[in-house]
Amino acid sequence: MLWLCLSRLAVERLPFRRWRSLLGAPMSAGSRTDGDGAQAVELAASVERAAARLPFHTKCLPRALALHAMMRRRRVPGVLVIGVLDGQSRGDLEDLHAWVEAGGSIAIGAIDAPFHPIVRFG
Repeated sequence: MLWLCLSRLAVERLPFRRWRSLLGAPMSAGSRTDGDGAQAVELAASVERAAARLPFHTKCLPRALALHAMMRRRRVPGVLVIGVLDGQSRGDLEDLHAWVEAGGSIAIGAIDAPFHPIVRFG
């Protein structure tokens, strides 16, 4: 719960340069993560449980940041991805989305929308 609260606070109140270190190094578009992803899915479930218990709403980026930070701390391989809708679907505040991939699947942030990755952090 602490990582989720800190992530939300960082995204909303601090300039990007102050919380950039939480993301890790940018990765190339074709890079993948190894591992089975089971531990990432367990951690993602704990982030989702924490989000449900908080008295405020958390969007995708704070959730993805929290999970990514928890995974990095435990040395669980994974990639935080920030994506954008294709040009024809853009037009409102929800054009960007963040998710975390681990073991070849999405651990947190899976939705049915045509988001295209623009940056990946390992």
